[in-house]
Amino acid sequence: MPSLVLATRNPHKVTEVRAILGAEWNVTDLTAHPEWPDVEETGATFADNAALKALAASARIGDAWVLADDSGLEVDALQGAPGVHSARYSGTGATDAGNRARLIADLAKLGAAAPRTARFHCVIALARNACIEGRFDGVVEGSIIDRERGLGGFGYDALFVPQGYQDTFGELPAAVKNGMSHRSRALTKVIAFLRTRA
Repeated sequence: MPSLVLATRNPHKVTEVRAILGAEWNVTDLTAHPEWPDVEETGATFADNAALKALAASARIGDAWVLADDSGLEVDALQGAPGVHSARYSGTGATDAGNRARLIADLAKLGAAAPRTARFHCVIALARNACIEGRFDGVVEGSIIDRERGLGGFGYDALFVPQGYQDTFGELPAAVKNGMSHRSRALTKVIAFLRTRA
């Protein structure tokens, strides 16, 4: 069974990646290494931050495939914000609920005529032996609604309606969301690449 180490301690992200990849892959994460410091995400882009996390973990793990992603929500009316700051949008000590509340408030200030188009964007960096072996991106287009709907998912899922659907990511079954998500689309490219290296 091929193995991947996810350079994260985010349980939501680990669960989602495992669900997307299925039983064919042995997926572990960094929870077994609490002594390793968190990597400061100082990059200007998703690709920069994904590479920072992948390289830091790979330097400690060595000869194993290490996968790190950075992803977020890009809202056109907010000039691409929250973008790379998606996880910290509401400031120090940000929570998912706080981030969603700030997004609703920021869009409300622009008025009802402001476009609500947005996208989730994910970039995955794949590293081995402290070298980046590839970068893979995935995007899902959609729009932002003005109140939360649905209890599924995490982050901004309860506010995001993917193109072609009426339900938010928070309302859609996990299997449906995982089949089209930005992370799923990027992971599909990762798996295709790894199969060429097997």
